[in-house]
Amino acid sequence: IQSQRPNIIYIMADDMGYGDLSCYGRKDYTTPNLDKLASQGVKFVNAYSAAPVCNPTRAAFMTGRYPAKTPIGLIEPLTQSKRDSTFGLTSEFPSIATLMRASGYETALIGKWHLGFLPQYSPIKNGFDYFFGIHSAAADYISHKSGLPGNRAHDLFENDTPVYPEGYLTNLFSQKAVAYIRQKHNKPFFLTITYNALHWPWQGPNDKPYADSVDFRTGGSPAIYAAMMKRLDDGIGVIMKTLDEEQLSSHTIVIFTNDNGGERYSNNGGLAKAKGSLWEGGIRVPAFVRWPDRINAGGVTQQVAITMDWTKTILSAAGAKTDKNFPLDGIDLMSILTGKKKMIPRTFYWRTFQRAKQKAIRMGEWKYLQDEKGEYLFNLIADQEEKNDLKAKEEIIFKRLKKKYANWEKTVLQPIPL
Repeated sequence: IQSQRPNIIYIMADDMGYGDLSCYGRKDYTTPNLDKLASQGVKFVNAYSAAPVCNPTRAAFMTGRYPAKTPIGLIEPLTQSKRDSTFGLTSEFPSIATLMRASGYETALIGKWHLGFLPQYSPIKNGFDYFFGIHSAAADYISHKSGLPGNRAHDLFENDTPVYPEGYLTNLFSQKAVAYIRQKHNKPFFLTITYNALHWPWQGPNDKPYADSVDFRTGGSPAIYAAMMKRLDDGIGVIMKTLDEEQLSSHTIVIFTNDNGGERYSNNGGLAKAKGSLWEGGIRVPAFVRWPDRINAGGVTQQVAITMDWTKTILSAAGAKTDKNFPLDGIDLMSILTGKKKMIPRTFYWRTFQRAKQKAIRMGEWKYLQDEKGEYLFNLIADQEEKNDLKAKEEIIFKRLKKKYANWEKTVLQPIPL
């Protein structure tokens, strides 16, 4: 029995550059299914990830709060080292899945978790009724092993049990998502699909597994990257077709986005730098939302948005109650998506510490950035490629943003040195 509340599917790709979809400018291959999905709702051109690396952004989505407000969000990124294994998402910080389940939703996570390896950090302990996926940052798409060279282990689980299906991970995640949508639902469902594509190891569906001694970051090619993207795009096409076949499309919100900027074979859309950096190429991401019941097709919005906004938007659409002890840092974007509002002014903050020491704030059109080489001020409306440093010319704005950033940093946890 479907209630009046919508089903919600949140899809997060991994390490996708801002310009990696053909609807965002990629020319050397096409992404017809994702392009179609973007055209059926509202496409964002100013969407951001909460961090320039994997698990802090995932922590932000799960908690609806800045990564620097949870211990797991301070690890950049979570590795399979002895020290990192002591970190993970816990019920101390109520997850979006916990809140959705409490409000009467079925909850499932299919794909990459990357928020803790120990049993107490599992998705099942954080509000998900069902989990199928990998625990780590990256796994071999063919062998399903993860870990450092010479120390690899199986990393594919159903709930908390290791499972050994054959197949390419992207395909397996798409197939599990389709099976989940097709099963009988007595309540509205909240399905999170976190693909590990397009994260290294760069392997297409017909490639061999990496030898245990070979570094996952080696290899790949533009052709392999295109094959990985095709399999992701095909899978999302099948998921959308399944919604149609099950007559769920009009009553299902679908959100697509990404966890951070792209890497070696990505197209970051002409933006500066890449994954791991707080320049635009590390944090600007594709994002779009479809809900045929409420959102008109063909929209493009200049609204600035960030990972935690998806959390708040989903919880609001579900009518879910939040925990007053853990106020959310995002806003409900539904008024933008439905055209009731044109623009909501926003200010965002970022900090990286462990591998790159950088700070950034975006307030309206202005961005203050500090990296290892210096401090900068950019007007992102006039200069999204961050080529024209205006700190000398706009000294008042520069100082105001710098002060605002310093005040924000007092409200978050201290960084953890490597």
